[in-house]
Amino acid sequence: MSEIPKKPSMTAPTPQNTPASAAPISSHSQVPTVGTIKEEELDRAAAASIFAQNPKLVSLIQGKLGSLVGRSSGYVESLPTNVRRRVAGLKGVQKEHSKLEAEFQEEVLELEKKYFAKFTPLYQKRATIVNGLAEPTAEEIKAGEEDEEEQVEAEPAEKSEASDVKGIPEFWLSAMKNQVSLAEMITDRDEAALKDLTDVRMEYLDKPGFRLIFEFAENEFFTNKTITKTYFYQNESGYGGDFIYDHAEGDKIDWKSGKDLTVRIESKKQRNKNTKQTRVVKKTVPTESFFNFFSPPKAPTDEDDDDAASDIEERLELDYQLGEDIKEKLIPRAIDWFTGEALQFEELDEDMEEGDFEDEDDEEDDLSENDDEEESDDDDDAAKPKQEAAECKQS
Repeated sequence: MSEIPKKPSMTAPTPQNTPASAAPISSHSQVPTVGTIKEEELDRAAAASIFAQNPKLVSLIQGKLGSLVGRSSGYVESLPTNVRRRVAGLKGVQKEHSKLEAEFQEEVLELEKKYFAKFTPLYQKRATIVNGLAEPTAEEIKAGEEDEEEQVEAEPAEKSEASDVKGIPEFWLSAMKNQVSLAEMITDRDEAALKDLTDVRMEYLDKPGFRLIFEFAENEFFTNKTITKTYFYQNESGYGGDFIYDHAEGDKIDWKSGKDLTVRIESKKQRNKNTKQTRVVKKTVPTESFFNFFSPPKAPTDEDDDDAASDIEERLELDYQLGEDIKEKLIPRAIDWFTGEALQFEELDEDMEEGDFEDEDDEEDDLSENDDEEESDDDDDAAKPKQEAAECKQS
């Protein structure tokens, strides 16, 4: 299933929330002057100082702007009755379009489920090979070796011929450490527990949503055999018929005594004011860990201030993206992440995205030069604002 966007926070531009006053038709009706960078910085600094000293003013402005979003400018209401009826008719046509979009997304989901059922036996076979419960067939080995021959030959590494190695040790830990977004979450302490990760799989829910399942062998850190995290979507579809992410829920991890990787112990000395005796007080504090992934953030409430709400929103977005990366990247191509081959495709995608954009500086410079050539010597004073704008752009 394709990435499912979050619900938009603003109303899309429509005649109902367009400015009340129309913009000038001619772009030459006004020629704005451009201040220097120094002047702009001073203006911003002055504005920031005013807002910093008047938090109530900031709150008032934000509230006023928020109340304007989606409000009618009066344009549609001013139209003749027959035109307003046509506008209403177009809204009706759009509703039919939205219904079809929702049907399309539902059919895409069903198609994904259909092929997921075909993928599942392959994932199961992968798990048996990784955990040493079965060996790949000669045909599978030959097909894999053909792929290796097509790649550029690297320096041969020393080969270990140990015959008592079972399956592929640390398969999932290695794959996750090669996946950038996951690697950033894994600490050195986490690795000891993730070495016992035997499988990562997913399943679709009866309603829109999915569940990630992490299976572990017996280990010294927790008693859970599986730890799951479930992503839920809202019942109503979004503007384009997409499913809208709602929230996630993770399993409680049953940590063994003193083995909780999501906390650390801080020791602090305290001195008694009367007896002068000292004692050591130990305090448990949260710490970074991959296993915090199973305790997803909660949606912001009305009690949270703007900064706290913004921080929570960012964490929610990151949490959802991690779930999508595991579902869409790690699970389907785990062997490519284990060998590192998937990184080549990640870099290729990034290069292609960057290649979609071109620097416009050269074009703007050419236009500026052409404009300067067209200006007459008698119009030097009128050309000064353009020269200042070019200086701002280059610096």
